[in-house]
Amino acid sequence: MYVLQLVVQPKLEYCIQAWRPYLCKDVELLEKVQRRASRLMFGDKSLGNYERLRKLGLTTLETRRLRDDIIEVLKIFKVFEDVTYSTYFPLSQSGLRGHSYKLYISSFRLDIRKFSFSVRVINIWNALPYSVLQCNTVNTFKCHLDLCLEN
Repeated sequence: MYVLQLVVQPKLEYCIQAWRPYLCKDVELLEKVQRRASRLMFGDKSLGNYERLRKLGLTTLETRRLRDDIIEVLKIFKVFEDVTYSTYFPLSQSGLRGHSYKLYISSFRLDIRKFSFSVRVINIWNALPYSVLQCNTVNTFKCHLDLCLEN
């Protein structure tokens, strides 16, 4: 387990905030490396990938990237970062369903904007329940978010 966490994961997650892969073939290639490393650690070949990761106490790389993105959005909204949230995220003015932190998805012309940080997190952020978003500290938010992502 320590080999996977100390050797393989840092290589797979290096500078992931700057170059998050969005093509399916790139995501699958990174996941394949983690699958192979977890398979080498277990002698039991009958276990599937998700069972191996669960026994190791890990999640998929895509889930970890998603979790880190959502935590970063919370830090921006709760002013733990020195960034004004309105620069990246316009709040929705409709006030219909959901929580008060609901974000508005603006239109864009180029496909490259579709995969940027400020656009890729909006749907996931808007789908979070209000009970998760009302946390005041990052650690309590992480605990509630982990429970939400497990479901």
